[in-house]
Amino acid sequence: MAMPGSRTDTLPAWRRRLRYWISRIAVWVLVRCYVRVRVDARERLPREPAIYCFNHLGWVDPFILMAVLPMRPRLYFFGPKEADMRVGARNRLMAWTGSSIPFRPEKDDLLGVTRRVQSILSSGAVIAIAGEGRIHASESELWPIDEGTAFFALRASVPIVPIAINGTSWLHLGATVSVRVGEPLRAIGRADRERVKALTARTWAALHEMVRDAPEVPEPGRFGRWVTDRFNDWPEGSREATRAAGLARRASGS
Repeated sequence: MAMPGSRTDTLPAWRRRLRYWISRIAVWVLVRCYVRVRVDARERLPREPAIYCFNHLGWVDPFILMAVLPMRPRLYFFGPKEADMRVGARNRLMAWTGSSIPFRPEKDDLLGVTRRVQSILSSGAVIAIAGEGRIHASESELWPIDEGTAFFALRASVPIVPIAINGTSWLHLGATVSVRVGEPLRAIGRADRERVKALTARTWAALHEMVRDAPEVPEPGRFGRWVTDRFNDWPEGSREATRAAGLARRASGS
């Protein structure tokens, strides 16, 4: 399935499938050449369509998931917030793989995005969403989860599977990255405000329980620091400012 607005729109189906398999295999090799990945409770992953909601520590998280999640069902990622996926090397790479579901930063295409999500899930695929919609600097931190995750799940009547990633706040050669799969959360009923809010709260609680005791990762050397922050887009402008914002948020209990 091609994503509107990308150069893969007009490609034949066999070329889109080939690109997907090439990208998954290449990422599998690259990730395992740099870090060691441990996956816990893989058997909890459903074989049917689902939404995987993961915490977000940095740019490498989607690639970690590409390297460890099953090849089938086909895996898509919700995002990024980009008006034109042809701008920037990272965006062009994501568009080439055909695995991203971009949406405009102005959020003026929500109906179209919802239809694309529904179509992908109806095809039997799974969608991974960084529920927080941003990165942060602490392994044990979890910012509020956007209600879009629960909304999509309820609209499609598919479960939400919380997935905790730990060990990617800093990257160094041979580091251990942990990927833990939580119990699937059923999404039943209409996608009204009350059910969306309740399912969002359940998703946040499940994911927070999985990350809250995660130890911090020691800061690596110069190369490791460069690799870690190469593509990170810090919401507050820098790692230090983002870390301070997280500490302030937790201190206030929000």
